[in-house]
Amino acid sequence: MAEGPANSDQPRGNLPPLELHVPEPPFRPGDPVDYSFLDIPSAGAMPRPDEACDTRETHALCHGLIRVLDENHQAVGAWDPKLDPETLRRMLQVMALTRAFDDRMYRGQRQGKTSFYMKCTGEEATSVASAFALDSDDMVFPSYRQQGILIARGYPIVEMVNQIYSNRADKLKGRQLPIMYSSKEHGFFSISGNLATQYPQAAGWAMASAIKGDTRIASAWIGEGSSAEGDAHAAFTFATVFNAPCVFNIVNNQWAISSFSGFAGGERATFAAKAIGYGIAGLRVDGNDALAVYAAARWAANRARANKGPTLIEHFTYRAEGHSTSDDPGAYRSAHEREEWPLGDPIMRLKRHLIGLGEWSEAQHEAMDLELAQQVKAATKEAEKNGVLGHGLHHPFHTMFEDVFEELPWNLEEQAQQAIRERRIKWPDWKET
Repeated sequence: MAEGPANSDQPRGNLPPLELHVPEPPFRPGDPVDYSFLDIPSAGAMPRPDEACDTRETHALCHGLIRVLDENHQAVGAWDPKLDPETLRRMLQVMALTRAFDDRMYRGQRQGKTSFYMKCTGEEATSVASAFALDSDDMVFPSYRQQGILIARGYPIVEMVNQIYSNRADKLKGRQLPIMYSSKEHGFFSISGNLATQYPQAAGWAMASAIKGDTRIASAWIGEGSSAEGDAHAAFTFATVFNAPCVFNIVNNQWAISSFSGFAGGERATFAAKAIGYGIAGLRVDGNDALAVYAAARWAANRARANKGPTLIEHFTYRAEGHSTSDDPGAYRSAHEREEWPLGDPIMRLKRHLIGLGEWSEAQHEAMDLELAQQVKAATKEAEKNGVLGHGLHHPFHTMFEDVFEELPWNLEEQAQQAIRERRIKWPDWKET
């Protein structure tokens, strides 16, 4: 029998010392960028199984990459959704409008009109193409880079700006952080700043839809970093056990703020491979290929509607901008990553595909960009009439106590009046707006 204390701090001489592995991204600021280590299959190489297939038939798709647009900008392979040119043009327009909106709101934040903003530059296809693939009454549970879904569903841009500015026309009455929209009429569940909460919410909503015998499905989005949260595990388990009609989207844009995807497990396996352990159908898709994203989202939606259960889709893409307006990506990643990203830009790729079909031109694209920029500018100017950050144009003070109870209890009414009295004492010139 071995002698000595069982919990000795001294290493045993006949064993090598243990080492802790800390993930390190392939490139840091100043490093040259070489993405040759990525295994990117040719467009059209992945098979497309039947939507009602056994989940095991999707295992290979969790490790590959579903691509439709090839290097010549042509749609090839079994996953080609064969969309008509008008649908492709509308998809291109919504992605371009989303980018124009992002650019305008970014400038607004820099001008002090709002405190915070998050762009989805380079990731527009993951939301817009998915929105086109879903039915308009399907419920979406977004993260904070899915503004393209609201725009695709026709939500007024001026209302989005009102929410960002938290002004007196903000339908959420200033109760949400900027960019955390909510619209029941558009099937857009309230965005939460807490990571991965939307996954169990989506699973639960989908289960309720099945219990009621409804026909609507749920689709939820998180980033690859959020997939390491416990909420994701709980959602996968519930969705698998109860065969929930739900689509789980993981947007792998390589970076979670300043932490690269390896900290969420991306070094050892793809994020789509998480589906295998839970018995969920899994797809890994080129997130910068709008046709591939549409095809994958449509496949998963049809599978859910056929009572074949949930699907996990990993959108392999790249976050072209900083995490938010509070972030400087130049401090932690190479400045050349964006330009060297091998899967290109989703808007440019769809534009070139349409041009190749003879259904679009550079002149039309330039005119569209100008028109969309003017559209966003007009909406912004209209929203600014209702106030911007710090300009005092906001909802009546009393509304901060409302919308919880059908009738405000007497004690909360007393607190409201006390708060208003104290506000008037501190600011004698203050008036309700």
